[in-house]
Amino acid sequence: MARTRPKPRSNTASGFSSEGWIWVLVALVCAATLAVIGGYAYLRWSAEVNRVVLDLESLCPTDGERSVTVVLLDATDDLPSITKREVRSDLVDRAETLPVYGLLEMSLLDPSAPGGRRIMFRKCNPGDGANLSEWTANPRKARERWMEQFRKPLDGALDGTLKPAPAESSPIMMTIQDVAVARFGGRARQNIPKTFIIVSDMMEHTPEYSHYRGDLGYERFRGSAAYKKVHTDLHGAGVRLWYVQRLNPGLNSGKHLEFWAAWVRDNNGVLTQAKKLQGAN
Repeated sequence: MARTRPKPRSNTASGFSSEGWIWVLVALVCAATLAVIGGYAYLRWSAEVNRVVLDLESLCPTDGERSVTVVLLDATDDLPSITKREVRSDLVDRAETLPVYGLLEMSLLDPSAPGGRRIMFRKCNPGDGANLSEWTANPRKARERWMEQFRKPLDGALDGTLKPAPAESSPIMMTIQDVAVARFGGRARQNIPKTFIIVSDMMEHTPEYSHYRGDLGYERFRGSAAYKKVHTDLHGAGVRLWYVQRLNPGLNSGKHLEFWAAWVRDNNGVLTQAKKLQGAN
């Protein structure tokens, strides 16, 4: 009886013909292409959904800034030139490392202005585009906006803020009180980082209380008519004292800074830095 010869096996391990493998490869390429297109579409959609809407003037998000940094500069007595250079350098560094959508406000102490200060600069950092993707954003345009609307105006404001602004009185505490109410209060700012930089010789001088009269003990201040008048709530803000040195042989700068450390604690602030600036006059 004749045996039936077995059919020859396919030359592929899976039994697919060459044409079958071609269609598998085509399907894989199509799937990969669709995945890339879908991923890009998702990135674009996600960027649109998460886009932050900014106020055109302040560059701050319309739903609130992400951090607050306030600088109060006291130029009621002129600053030494080396001090100005140090302050300018430190403030530029601070501005350039400000968190994206963080507010930077610079004020000049001015007893004749409402609240005791003139606001010289108030803008949020819109971001310089360094962390943006070329796929979903325009880093070059972001950098141009940062330079033209944030960095250059800051330079102009620093030029004006570092000029002398002589005054008969120096109501530092009242001005700090205004900053606390205007910039640190409210539910929207309750849980965001708050920093207060004060550039001053810290010589409080008003009719109710003065560091030019009497000792620098905190108890003397607590017993003065000014205590309740200027008491405030700094809402846990980190306070940095950039101390301008004066050639005043009757002033003990160590005790003076101790007074202000006590004042910050008593007004619900956190003293995070107290440094003496270079130069003196």
